[in-house]
Amino acid sequence: MKAILDLAAKSAIQHDKELRQYYLKRVEIGKPKMSTINIVRNKIIYRMFAVIKRQTPFVENYLQVA
Repeated sequence: MKAILDLAAKSAIQHDKELRQYYLKRVEIGKPKMSTINIVRNKIIYRMFAVIKRQTPFVENYLQVA
């Protein structure tokens, strides 16, 4: 499971604008890359559980829509 989340986080860093910006900002200020990837993994898990709990599709720009 950890390996799958690791691959998902690395893919999200490449393709998800919000997570890419977060990753680059943290690495730019000198935070360790693996620590930041772990945070991205957690963000993916939080997104998954939020979608399951609400039973609604994920809205990428939630704050802009509201």
